Amino acid sequence: MSQYLLSIDQGTTSSRAIVFDERGIIVTTAQQEFTQFFPNDGWVEHDAEEIWDTTLAVCREALKNAQLKASEMAGIGITNQRETTIVWDRETGKPIHKAIVWQDRRTSALCLELKTQGHEASVQEATGLLIDPYFSATKVAWILDQVEGARERAERGELAFGTVDSFLLWRLTGGASHKTDATNASRTMLFNIHTQQWDDGMLKLFRVPRAMLPEVEDSAADFGNTLPDLLGESIPVAGIAGDQQAALIGQACFQPGMIKSTYGTGCFMILNTGKEALDSQNRLLTTVGYRLNGEVTYALEGSIFIAGAAIQWLRDGIALISNAKETEAMAQEVGVEHGVYMVPAFTGLGAPYWDPEARGALFGLTRDTGIKDIVTAGLQSVAYQTKDLIHAMEGDGAGKPTTLRVDGGMVANNWVVQFLSDVLNVNVDRPAVIETTALGAAYLAGLQVGIYNSLEDIAKLWHCERHFSPDMKDDLRDHLYSGWLKAVARVRTSQ
Repeated sequence: MSQYLLSIDQGTTSSRAIVFDERGIIVTTAQQEFTQFFPNDGWVEHDAEEIWDTTLAVCREALKNAQLKASEMAGIGITNQRETTIVWDRETGKPIHKAIVWQDRRTSALCLELKTQGHEASVQEATGLLIDPYFSATKVAWILDQVEGARERAERGELAFGTVDSFLLWRLTGGASHKTDATNASRTMLFNIHTQQWDDGMLKLFRVPRAMLPEVEDSAADFGNTLPDLLGESIPVAGIAGDQQAALIGQACFQPGMIKSTYGTGCFMILNTGKEALDSQNRLLTTVGYRLNGEVTYALEGSIFIAGAAIQWLRDGIALISNAKETEAMAQEVGVEHGVYMVPAFTGLGAPYWDPEARGALFGLTRDTGIKDIVTAGLQSVAYQTKDLIHAMEGDGAGKPTTLRVDGGMVANNWVVQFLSDVLNVNVDRPAVIETTALGAAYLAGLQVGIYNSLEDIAKLWHCERHFSPDMKDDLRDHLYSGWLKAVARVRTSQ
């Protein structure tokens, strides 16, 4: 039997395909960036057709680069930017509006109205989520209200809703499969994480017709088979998980209390809480970590909207750098004490503040502030935001972690990981494979098709590439973080 797995990692700024062998080792990678649309302040959109085109292109490229045929792939795993919302015509498969991205804040007023009406407690109780534009429910409602005739068509069953995984699956299977997995469903604000069903109360509150919704499967399941002409031969799609939950799996955080933090476009910290769905008192999210064989493993999550995107902004928005790789040397030269703080609230603040109207700012600028200081402040903002999440988790009774497992593009920067360890005052482990999001999706597919027999099999494949230990004095750590908290207080609108 073939021992190769094809992982589709459809992210916020690029689509990737990675071929893994049965040991979880990367054989080859293909990647394409795609267009970001910003039609209004706080609005972020993608062209779902471009997402599909780039995804198909990188799958073909990865197979070609690996010199492998589709018939040599045991299965496909899909992981995706979560919450991003697509509504399409069931007959043609064509989206009726651009995809509304998880970062998008256009439904802030609606969310505020629902909170003012007192709905947040019932929403949190059912879904584990807070009412926020981040999640899919209000995005779907917005599309149905804004596109002429869409609501009536949706109620007649002519339209389908899905997060990016569902849309890709629909296209890969030629419309034969309209499904998602429990992790992605748990991010829509329409899914009851306790009953593991679409929630009638939430559908009514957010005015989303049930006829639009995908069928919810385990994270490792039979999701359907690809059309033979797409990749050369039909391949079973056998695993799906939202990107952060996929990273939890890729990091082998299978025991309650294990914690990982992923640094991509945003930063997402997830703590495995086992069979217990912890009720957060500190504005963290209770979510599905993964669902296998019908059994749910829950997690507590803190979401930071801007991490790597801050470095992308320094590169593309204000052209202070030409390549993210330059930042490590700059930070080493500047050091940790330079007086500048960047609060990258470009699309509001996520956990634990949940302030959609906050906007980004730079503080502490003087005549001798230079490019390197600002770039270093951008890197440091990621560590400070992570400390905010650790504090919130401790407040929910999680206890201080002894070790944090990290992944994502930013953790290739040694200075960033060391500063993270210093600011958090915890050990930080970077795995041998930092593409843990794609790896988690591959592992799920491998579980379904029999390459792996258990999570224990997968845990044995995890290896630490480098261990970072804290090496900062307490008074400096406290001083730096105090300055961060003052900076955040100055951009917040909902205090």
